[in-house]
Formats: sequence, structure tokens, C-alpha cells
Amino acid sequence: MTKTQRLRMPIDIGMTLLSIILMGGNYLFPADIVHEILGVALLLLWAVHIALNRRWFGAMFKGKYNPYRVMQTVVNCGILICAFFLMISGIILSNHVFTFLNIQAGLGFARVAHLLASHWYYLFMSLHIGLHVSMIANKIAQKKDAESESSNQESKPQNSARKIIFRIVLALACAYGLYAFIIRGVWKYLFLQQQFFFFDLERGYVLFAVDYISIIILFATISHLIAARLKKNR
Repeated sequence: MTKTQRLRMPIDIGMTLLSIILMGGNYLFPADIVHEILGVALLLLWAVHIALNRRWFGAMFKGKYNPYRVMQTVVNCGILICAFFLMISGIILSNHVFTFLNIQAGLGFARVAHLLASHWYYLFMSLHIGLHVSMIANKIAQKKDAESESSNQESKPQNSARKIIFRIVLALACAYGLYAFIIRGVWKYLFLQQQFFFFDLERGYVLFAVDYISIIILFATISHLIAARLKKNR
């Protein structure tokens, strides 16, 4: 494993955790400056992420495009566009970190853009995770195969039972993710049916994290299944 590959995993995990926390807006912290600092941290991690994946971006206009590559490009570009609008709107709305810029205009646009971009970013991020699930799963499977070959302790029935249990748990997580997607009103934010972020304090912070993690699982699973089908047809 190269140094770049070793860096990617903790950076991706950090970006995902920051994204979940930031989706709670200012409600998760006693001071809104924390939200701003974490937002800046996420953008810095994105800069590192892009630098580590510069070869992919450099090859965007090279070679032929098949359906899977089109899907991958749309998802990745969608994230970048949302991140750009989050950065611009965040700077305009800043009450602490970027006040030295003394930006007075565009507050109405920035508020709507930040709400819209943050939820589309979360959706694209979840789809992006799904595109990389197969690579992670293959590495884990290869490692398990190597361990089972050396020890010969696991039987095929045990492996089959584990797969069935995993699929049941995944299906339940996706079902709950769909419920959370609806009950949290995420679809309303995506299409500006609701222009103000609402945090349900009665559900609490723990359920907030569970809900938004399950939403990631839902869309990552959908993305993974579509990508697997496109690769198979290719």
C-alpha cells in the first residue's frame, strides 16, 4: 500500500464524520463559530482529497465514456459544485472566521444556497461512498480468503450464513434510512420545499447521528448496486 493510499482512508473517514456533524447546522454547538471552523476544516480536507486524486481529474477529458464512468463523473462533479457553493455561501454568512472580508450583500442568496448545497452535497457524498464500497469490500474479501485458506477454520455454510445476516441487516438499515430521509424532511431541502433548516430537538442528538448515517447507507447502497450493474453490462 502506497503512502497516498494510506492517507486516503483516514481523510475520507474524517470528511464523512465532519459532513454528518455539519448537517446539524448550529444546533449541535453552543457557539456558531464551531460550525464555521469545522466547515473550513472540511474544505481543507477536500483540497487534500483533490490533490491526492489529481490524476483522476486530469484524465476527465481523456478516453471514452461508458455508463459507469458517466455516473462516476456526474457524482464527483456534483460534489465539487456543491462544495464550491458551500464555500462561497459560508463565507458570506460567516459571523466570525471571515468577518474581516466585510461582505454585506447577498445574505438572502447565501442562506438559500447554503441550505440547498449542503443537502445535495450530502446526497452526492453518499453516492460517492457507494462507488467505492466495491473496492473496500473486495480488499476485505481478499484478506478473509487468505486467512481462511491458511487456517481452514471457516466452512462454506458459515460464510453463507454471514452473508445472509449481513444482507438482512443492510436491508433493515436501508429501510430505516428511507424513513429517516422522509421524517427528517431531507427531500424538502433538496427541492427547496422548506427554506429553513429545522432540527428536531425531541429526537435528540444520538438519533440525529443514527438517522443521517442510515441515509448515507441507503444512498451508498443504491449507488453501489447501480454501479455494479453498469460494470456488469460493460
